[in-house]
Amino acid sequence: MIHSVDKEDLLIGISACLLGEKVRFDASNKPSTFCIKEFSNHVTYKSFCPEVAIGLPIPRPTIRQIKKDDVIHVSRPDGSGDVTEALQLYGQKVAKATKDLSGYIFCAKSPSCGMERVKVYNPEGHALPSNGIGAFAKVIMEANPLLPCEENGRLNDMVLRENFVARVFAYKHWQKLIATGLTKHKLTTFHSQYKYTVMSHDLIAYKDLGRLLARADMPLAQMADEYILGLMTALKIKATRKKHANTLAHIQGYFSQHLKANERQELCDQIDAYREGLVPLVVPLTLIKHYLLQYPKDYLTNQSYLAPYPDELRLRYSY
Repeated sequence: MIHSVDKEDLLIGISACLLGEKVRFDASNKPSTFCIKEFSNHVTYKSFCPEVAIGLPIPRPTIRQIKKDDVIHVSRPDGSGDVTEALQLYGQKVAKATKDLSGYIFCAKSPSCGMERVKVYNPEGHALPSNGIGAFAKVIMEANPLLPCEENGRLNDMVLRENFVARVFAYKHWQKLIATGLTKHKLTTFHSQYKYTVMSHDLIAYKDLGRLLARADMPLAQMADEYILGLMTALKIKATRKKHANTLAHIQGYFSQHLKANERQELCDQIDAYREGLVPLVVPLTLIKHYLLQYPKDYLTNQSYLAPYPDELRLRYSY
């Protein structure tokens, strides 16, 4: 099931340099092929360059993260031109104005936009452990911990790319649900559509979310808040071949009364081949979808796991 989303409605924040805008300190860019040529067919971008937005020129002197008295400052290497507060204030402004975003793609290693592993220095210019977070990115992520976020470099990893895109579409589905007015029935229906998706990421969360929705002593708003936090946290966990194979085996059970012995064996063989790394995920999934056409099951048809995003992205062909 692909949740019907118009490209114009699926808004993704992105570092401007990743779209080819020449806004970096040396007037260059860092264009992302995936963002520009593939993902852009399904989403609309809102681009930001916090350094330019706070008034820094193009080109401009480099800035870096400098740790002084256990506090991170963003400034020129000599400590002048501190822009820490300006970047944080701009981050707060963007966070308030972009509650409609369904994801964000940051520029890796940037002192303003890096999600993680940003280089940090001491005042003398010596490198410290690279554990910084971009001053702007940190504010954006803290303002909305549910927002799916990634960096351009990590998106070259196909597993991380698939994980991010799946989270984006799941989060957009949730945003659409909330916009229509939440009811317990809608929440329960939403969860039923994501059961196998969650199972493929975190079996513990799969059980915990089910128990959460079974509670009768919790206000709906609180339940919804805890549910979506649990869901988005679970989806951050990478789905492994073992987890996927377990999920596929559960789905296979829906056809046990319909398939002939040789058909059951073929499906088992394809799931095992995927588990062992011999074929990509799309192979057993294609066979399951084939049987679903022959033996329709409404519950399975509505599972986001079978089509979490447009097939054109071909994200399940590589792992």
